[in-house]
Amino acid sequence: MRVATRFVRCLSAAVLLAASVASLPAQSPRDTALHAPFDRLLKTHVRAGLVDYDAFARAPEFPRYLASLDTVHVSALSEDERLAYWINVYNAYTIQLIVRHHERQSIRNINRTLGFLQLKGPWNEPIVKAGGQVYTLDQVLHRILRREFHESRVHFAIVPASKSAPPLRSEAYVGARLGEQLEDQTRRFLSDTTKTWYRNGVLGLNRLFEAYERDFGSSRKEMILFVAPYITFRPTEPQRKRLEEGRALLNYRQYDWSLNVRDKS
Repeated sequence: MRVATRFVRCLSAAVLLAASVASLPAQSPRDTALHAPFDRLLKTHVRAGLVDYDAFARAPEFPRYLASLDTVHVSALSEDERLAYWINVYNAYTIQLIVRHHERQSIRNINRTLGFLQLKGPWNEPIVKAGGQVYTLDQVLHRILRREFHESRVHFAIVPASKSAPPLRSEAYVGARLGEQLEDQTRRFLSDTTKTWYRNGVLGLNRLFEAYERDFGSSRKEMILFVAPYITFRPTEPQRKRLEEGRALLNYRQYDWSLNVRDKS
């Protein structure tokens, strides 16, 4: 009888403990708090992918956020959290590059002399301080994002401050929602008929596909097959079949390097 009573008491205590744990608020992903300041800035100062760089230059929380990125122990993050971290690093420091140089026409004007880009150019300036190291934007892109993660959709998330680039998202990336965010970015970009089109067997693509073709597959055919599911308009049956078989002809669109700056007039 005593054993049964003790069992009932233990069971009741376990039920009460489980109920109390269930009533606690769910813990936020560990990278959400880190990127919250950047998230607020993006929500406030980015509209339709266009950036109010003057507002970022005035915001005291922006340099504080950049400083916080340098204190992160990146190896302690999950894979999705690490990828979200480096995407945010790239986008935040691209904004910082524009702010630091007071550039409002084109990122390609940075480190340009006598009409030519200097050897280091805008993407080879050692501006990025992240995880206790110093990087250039090119190093973040090529040595970390492309080499470590092999995620083709990252090309629609990082934004080199130009109008032909994918639009800057009005929120920070976080590990818990990364797959959803990357897929949404890809769908938005490739379903925009001003940026991607398919007519008479010819597929018009952004030049990022030309520059990073092998990031989308081992061949041009595989790259076309990557794009095909995102084409939202309805071609004729023979054209659709040609696209779905990866046999479309390619036309790369002229790239506009004008700054993705918000017109506040």
